[in-house]
Amino acid sequence: MTMSLDGFVADRRGSTARLSDPAASSGSEYMTALIQATGAVVMGKRSFAMAEDPDWFVGNYEFQVPIFVLTHTPAPAMPKQDEHLTFTFVTDGIASAIAKAKAAAGQRVVQVLGASVVQQVLRAGLADELHVDVAPVLLGAGLRLFDDPDLEGVALKKVGVQEVGEVASLRFLVVK
Repeated sequence: MTMSLDGFVADRRGSTARLSDPAASSGSEYMTALIQATGAVVMGKRSFAMAEDPDWFVGNYEFQVPIFVLTHTPAPAMPKQDEHLTFTFVTDGIASAIAKAKAAAGQRVVQVLGASVVQQVLRAGLADELHVDVAPVLLGAGLRLFDDPDLEGVALKKVGVQEVGEVASLRFLVVK
């Protein structure tokens, strides 16, 4: 996930446009490595809904892997899928979504996207690593990535810092 220096993953209108950096976009060495390491994605319904047309994901989304959407109510119609990108709408909680994604990913990484979903994974003790890209932007208001007082006890150990264009990519192990 990319957040602003002041901790927001979307501005007050819900836009993430100011957080984008071409050096970290599709086709870059950085994104190519991330895409190759990813075996499945867990995202929240809000992240899923950022694509105005859910059929857009096939062939366009960076991660052409099984996607597990954590939601209380599944989409009314199943979005377009293919042999690489499939959708599973998970309604029975974060632990179930992570278990299903791990099974689909095999030996590869499960990426978790969406502020609420990241917070749930951390609270539940289901995260092994936290990877956050920090953009040199101040948004002032919007959706915070870590806006949850229950995260206070989560311990992290820095394992990597990488410059990717204007973005600082930070990696932490979640200490269990």
